[in-house]
Amino acid sequence: MTPPSAPALRGGLLALLAATLFGISTPLVQRLGAGLGAFSTAALLYGGAAMVGAALQRRREQEARLHQADGARLLAMALFGAVLGPVALAWGLQRTSGASASLMLTLEALFTALLARRLYGETMDARVWLAMLLLLAGGMVLILDQGRTGGVQLTGLLAVLLATAAWGIDNTLSRALAERDPGQVVLFKTALGAAATSALAWFSKESLPPLTAALGLLAVGAAGYGLSLRLYLLAQRAFGAARTGSVFAFAPFIGALFAFTLGERPAGGLMMAGGLLMLCGVALHLAEHHAHEHTHTPLDHEHAHDHQDGHHDHVHQPAPIGPHSHAHHHEGLRHAHPHVPDSHHQHTH
Repeated sequence: MTPPSAPALRGGLLALLAATLFGISTPLVQRLGAGLGAFSTAALLYGGAAMVGAALQRRREQEARLHQADGARLLAMALFGAVLGPVALAWGLQRTSGASASLMLTLEALFTALLARRLYGETMDARVWLAMLLLLAGGMVLILDQGRTGGVQLTGLLAVLLATAAWGIDNTLSRALAERDPGQVVLFKTALGAAATSALAWFSKESLPPLTAALGLLAVGAAGYGLSLRLYLLAQRAFGAARTGSVFAFAPFIGALFAFTLGERPAGGLMMAGGLLMLCGVALHLAEHHAHEHTHTPLDHEHAHDHQDGHHDHVHQPAPIGPHSHAHHHEGLRHAHPHVPDSHHQHTH
């Protein structure tokens, strides 16, 4: 069985789709959440996301279940990713434009990649570093473009910056759960976040939102936070945390472009230059080819897999069709093929 010739392509496309859904959500949150409390806005967004998580859970034989030992990590993910991140973003969006906030979110990739490098030792060769620099440079050019117009309040942008740091921590924490059922991870994380922010909204006596705004934020949360998070987790499974975070940095450009279509000022030369830099960065990731001889030590774990990837050659009676999940053993192996830092390729270089 031959491993895929371009293992980065699937992860890159999943991350890009997640980025698209999240990117268009930011200007929508800025409009739908106008005049609402930050806690109420976050609660509605993650309430919608929790509904997606509940709907997209897989059967036990298809995906690995969450374990009791994952509880502390899920709580930390909910704290940073479903409370601090969305509340800071909602508060910042009340004080700056949707395009400006979208562009500031570029820095989420930098936090994610540096933490993934530090905590997981993910390999980042010259191509990956160049892709990150292009994405970051594109974001900085776009922010410079926004700054030329004036009127952007510093406090709002600093709140959005805090949200990017919180989501960078959340992204890195979620890497260890990438082999679990992504629907189940989405459900537990978002339900915890929605419950916490709802309680905070009640304690702070925030007023109830209008029905249309509430329904709109629930829908945005379902697509931009729930479905996007599920795709993000699948991308991490195939692609690693650093690369997923870097491709996900395309979301700010998508968000800024969408904000312009909603009536913000039209794109100028700097906007086009920044977008081109970010497109080049994403293209570098999608075209990544990393191959060398490497050693797999014996390993026991559980996750969704099939038998066409060159790493799962155990025998079933009867043989299952397509992806399935169960605890399985990997013998030691030494071979060479294209790969990325997924759960089977955590070796050092």
